[in-house]
Amino acid sequence: MFPVCGRAALLALVAGALAAGCRGRAGQPAAPPPRPAQAPAPAAKSFYAQPFSRRPMPAEMTELGRTLFFDPRLSAFGKMSCATCHDPRFAYGPPNDRSTQLGGPDLKSAGLRAVPSLRYLQTLPPFTEHYYEEALGDQGQGPTGGLMWDGRADSSHDQARLPLTSPFEMANPDVESVAARLARTPLAGRFRAVFGQDVFDDPARATTALLKCLEVFQQSPKDFYPYSSRFDAYLRGKGTLTAAEQRGLALFNGPKKGNCAVCHPSLIRRGSFPQFTDYGYAALGVPRNRALPANADPSFHDLGLCGPVRKDLSNHPETCGQFRAPSLRNASLRRVFFHNGVYHRLDQVLDFYARRDTEPGRFYRGGPFDDLPPAYQKNVNREPPFGGKPGAPPALTRSEIRDIVAFLNSLTDADLAAPSTAR
Repeated sequence: MFPVCGRAALLALVAGALAAGCRGRAGQPAAPPPRPAQAPAPAAKSFYAQPFSRRPMPAEMTELGRTLFFDPRLSAFGKMSCATCHDPRFAYGPPNDRSTQLGGPDLKSAGLRAVPSLRYLQTLPPFTEHYYEEALGDQGQGPTGGLMWDGRADSSHDQARLPLTSPFEMANPDVESVAARLARTPLAGRFRAVFGQDVFDDPARATTALLKCLEVFQQSPKDFYPYSSRFDAYLRGKGTLTAAEQRGLALFNGPKKGNCAVCHPSLIRRGSFPQFTDYGYAALGVPRNRALPANADPSFHDLGLCGPVRKDLSNHPETCGQFRAPSLRNASLRRVFFHNGVYHRLDQVLDFYARRDTEPGRFYRGGPFDDLPPAYQKNVNREPPFGGKPGAPPALTRSEIRDIVAFLNSLTDADLAAPSTAR
């Protein structure tokens, strides 16, 4: 039993139907839409309005999209698929502990940012600078939503374009060339069966078909939002948490302890199970990862919302250093954390949260916030567990960190491998 509102709305658009309404399945109501409700942007309307000579069925696109996701022929050099970086065994996240994954024509080009998980994105709203929800009051939340670390893609098909054409990933000159290549493979027959015999006659039509299949596949509940973890069983009243997990949950929620829930809400809300993210943005001041090739240039800084990858907010200095809060579901399977992949274990992440301000010398070279220019250091988040004075006790003890990691282990979906414990 899963929230299905986002999937139903998407598939209604994809199939050309008008969605008259959306309700969750019995026992698991759907997540609420963003407030205020936002109409699709003109570009989104145009994408979904692309005509096909045969009306494609959602189930057909899901299975074709699944095939495409694992097909290395999507890359210009035929050696890299979507699953190369988004491995289903690791919650559609990175399969190793590399800070950034390798791609490009020779599979030796290092990307700029850590690969995010593709699970639990089905209720992610489009990016907005000023997200407002009634429960948040008049102040609102600020920048919220959008795919990628900087929110620059508002839909799964927008997101799918980016790795296809990135020189650090699949290295295609454009998406049209990918569709043209698929037209010369055995998959062409399946495309024609789903979208019509003329699907490859027009490059725009073929490109839309390709991206739609990838988008619809990523809305598959069993693959991308199964809600099958032990914590989900606990929320359903069909499972229990260990003593350590219960202590960890209390610390996770405690506003004077971990305070994790301020960005990663853990409660059922409006009948919807938690996503463990509010989809908002924060500047955490994570240490510079000197292992990244881009950081060999001391003048280079990845500033998230205000650049250098995202361009439209470059004149908004208050957003510099901010990156979107990811879901913590299946976090125990990850071996790379934060946008720059500077840490590789959950206990390291929590130690940074607990001691960033009380023991800055543990994390930074030459002064605090060494990956942010001084002009933007005022943007760094100071809420608990941050904000302690140098030399003061850390916000979390070693045993408390172990308990929070134990709780996070309970967020691993049942179809995935058992997470390891913290060291």
